[in-house]
Amino acid sequence: MSEKLKVGILGGTGMVGQRFISLLENHPWFEVTTIAASPRSAGRTYEEAVGDRWKMDTPMPEAVKNIVVMNVNEVEKVASEVDFVFSAVDMTKEEIKKIEEDYARTETPVVSNNSAHRWTPDVPMVVPEINPEHMQVIEFQKKRLGTTRGFVAVKPNCSIQSYAPVLTAWKEFEPTEVVATTYQAISGAGKNFKDWPEMVGNIIPFIGGEEEKSEKEPLRLWGKIENGVIVPAVSPVITCQCIRVPVLNGHTAAVFVRFNKKPSKEQLIQKMTEFSGEPQRLNLPSAPRQFIRYMEEDNRPQVAMDVDYESGMGISVGRLREDTVYDYKFVGLSHNTVRGAAGGAVLCAELLKAQGYIAHKER
Repeated sequence: MSEKLKVGILGGTGMVGQRFISLLENHPWFEVTTIAASPRSAGRTYEEAVGDRWKMDTPMPEAVKNIVVMNVNEVEKVASEVDFVFSAVDMTKEEIKKIEEDYARTETPVVSNNSAHRWTPDVPMVVPEINPEHMQVIEFQKKRLGTTRGFVAVKPNCSIQSYAPVLTAWKEFEPTEVVATTYQAISGAGKNFKDWPEMVGNIIPFIGGEEEKSEKEPLRLWGKIENGVIVPAVSPVITCQCIRVPVLNGHTAAVFVRFNKKPSKEQLIQKMTEFSGEPQRLNLPSAPRQFIRYMEEDNRPQVAMDVDYESGMGISVGRLREDTVYDYKFVGLSHNTVRGAAGGAVLCAELLKAQGYIAHKER
């Protein structure tokens, strides 16, 4: 028997599902053995089900081409094949909530890329470098679900990855107000330019639901577990605009910050570049060696040059300078489908394995 954990991908034919599959190729701990999708894809090989819709830059891994896609709604059947699942299903929020909890109740841990459970009070929403201790709320969730090893854990929205880690690194200076504008890639909508030709040479100043997520989700990351639920922090106050731009991968943020304590530019750079967390301490397989790098050039970070920093798992920051209205301003860049989506979820699963929450099922 393989020592690797058997992994299922729920919603494996979509863009995030494809990203999971490409990232997990040759993973040292996890092996994709099961792929589940909508009933219309079920019964076909993965290669047949995806057809000409493979959207990754790298070829489809040979190991998954002949896996026969299962019906994601056949929860018990899918769950019996795997040790845990990644969820990237495309359903309504209520349907996602239900199906993820249904899988958890089969004693199958669920690590989700979806937003449905981000505000369920006993579901941890984690960036592993920022709030690994929030995984402890799983014990309370398992009591609610009536499980011994099944649970749901989620990662936050892709749009916050380019600035929330930076603000976390600066926590001791007490940020009080943040204004952020995010310039978001089209792959965040699960599309490429072939799917969305009207985005070529265009900007759309609206992404449904994104601004609320960008303003509120960092506060949940910085919250505390109290009485079995996660209570969000109340500061800093964040206001955000989210704009869709004609870029395939990479979310850029232009951010203004006011502090209670006034740091120097040198202190801010030092705190950013030295910032690390449990993934680095534990040397997790997907962890970037340096989570946040600072770039001195006036014209960096750039999507074309910098989005794949640390295999897409690192954050690039530049143009940190004093501001005339706020204290400081900077530009951040993160890879929205790697760190911001599938890669962030894989890192969460690695942390959960290291913490003992994910293990082989007894068979």
